[in-house]
Amino acid sequence: MKKKSIYRKILLLLFVINVFVILIFAYKRLYGSIPDKIRIKIGEDEQFNFNLPFQADFTNENIGVISVNNKKVPANQIKIDLNKPFTIKSTELGQYKISLKLFGFLEFKKIEIGVVEDKELRPSGAPIGIYVETDGVMVLGTGAINASDGLNYEPSLNKLKSGDYITAINHVPINSKEELIELIQKCDGRDLLVDVRRNEEIIQYKITPVKTADGEYKIGTWIRDNTQGIGTMTFTTKEGEFGALGHGITDVDTSLIMEIQQGYLYNAEIMTIIKGRQGAPGELIGVINQNEFNKIGKIKKNTNQGIFGSITENYVNAAQHDFIPIGLKQEITLGPATILSCVEDEVKEYNIEIKKIDLNNTNSNKGMVINIVDEELLSLTGGIVQGMSGSPIIQNGKIIGAVTHVFIQDSTKGYGTFIENMIYNLDGME
Repeated sequence: MKKKSIYRKILLLLFVINVFVILIFAYKRLYGSIPDKIRIKIGEDEQFNFNLPFQADFTNENIGVISVNNKKVPANQIKIDLNKPFTIKSTELGQYKISLKLFGFLEFKKIEIGVVEDKELRPSGAPIGIYVETDGVMVLGTGAINASDGLNYEPSLNKLKSGDYITAINHVPINSKEELIELIQKCDGRDLLVDVRRNEEIIQYKITPVKTADGEYKIGTWIRDNTQGIGTMTFTTKEGEFGALGHGITDVDTSLIMEIQQGYLYNAEIMTIIKGRQGAPGELIGVINQNEFNKIGKIKKNTNQGIFGSITENYVNAAQHDFIPIGLKQEITLGPATILSCVEDEVKEYNIEIKKIDLNNTNSNKGMVINIVDEELLSLTGGIVQGMSGSPIIQNGKIIGAVTHVFIQDSTKGYGTFIENMIYNLDGME
C-alpha cells in the first residue's frame, strides 16, 4: 500500500509539473505573440490580428487620443477579442502606452504605440562601397610580447578588452593606429595613461610598454581603426538621406558593432559572383571606386538596423526608381513579394516569398523569413549572398523591409528587417 501511495504521489507531482510547464509555455507564447512596440500612421486605421483565444481590455493613459475599433479609449477599458481582427487609430503624433489586461483585471502587457507620419522612400538596390573609420582605435584583443630580455610579458592583460576604444594616451587624443603607435614609441618605456571608452564610459589604465628585441615598444594589443566592404543601398529620402545594409557594420574579429567617427559611400561595381551552397554562403565580389568623383554619401550612423547618412549629387542611381510609401509590419502578409538587387550590371526586381512574419522578434534584424523563388536570381547566385544585405523588399507597391541575413544551410532562404525599424534611425540626424 505504501508503494502505491508513493507511486500516486509521484504521478500527481509529475502531472502538476507538466501542467505548470504547459502554462509557462502558453504564457510565453501569448506574451511573445503580442508586440512590445507598434507603429501606426497618424489618422489611419491600422488593422491587427493576433489570433489568440482570449479577450482583453485596452486601457489608455492619454484619454481621447487612441481609438480601438473606432471607439475612443477612455480612462477605463475597451474590451476586445484577440481572436478577431481589430483596428487602432490615433489623431496625434507621439509615443503612447496602452495597457493590455486579461480577464479585466490581470495586468498582462504594456504596448508602446508610436504614431508617425506617412513617409515615401525611393527604393534603391544598387551596390555601394563602404569605408568607415572608428571613433578611437578599436581593441580586438591582447597578447604576449617577447621582450628584449627574452621573457614574455602581457602589459594589457586584464586591462584592455575586445571592443574597447582607445581614445587618448597621456591625455593626447588619438584617432588612428599610426597616432597610437607613435605615442607608444615616444614613451621610452615610461608608464602610459591610457583612456579607454567601454560601453560609453571612459576608463583610465596605467600600462607599461615592453621593449622588444628590435628596439620597439609595444603594449600587447591587437587594434583596428577602419574597415571597408560592399553592400546594398536600401533607400533614399526626399531630404537627401539614405539607409543601407539593414544591419550594422560589425568588426570581423569581435562581431561587435563598430563605433564610427566618420565614413563614406562610394560607387561600386560587381565583378564576380560566388554562388551560395549548403553550409557556405556566397558572395558578391566587386571593386570600390574610392575617389572623390565616386564618393556618393557620408555615413553618420552605424546601428544594428543599418548605416545612415546623407547622399551627394554624385549619386546618379538616386533617381532610378519612383518614391513609394512605406508599409508597416502589420501591413505585411505572407506570400509573394519582390526585392531589388544588382547582381549583374543593373538593378533588377526579383521574386521572393515571405514565409514568416514575427512582430515581436527580440532580434530586430530578423522580423521576416524570406525565400528566393526567382529562377534567374537562383541561377546567378544560388539565393541570398553576402553583399545583398540591404536589398529593399517590396510588397503591394510599398517598401516593407530589407534583406539582412542568409540561412547558412539553405542559401535560398534568409531574414529581413522591417523598414519601420530602419527609417526611424534617421530621426535626429544632423
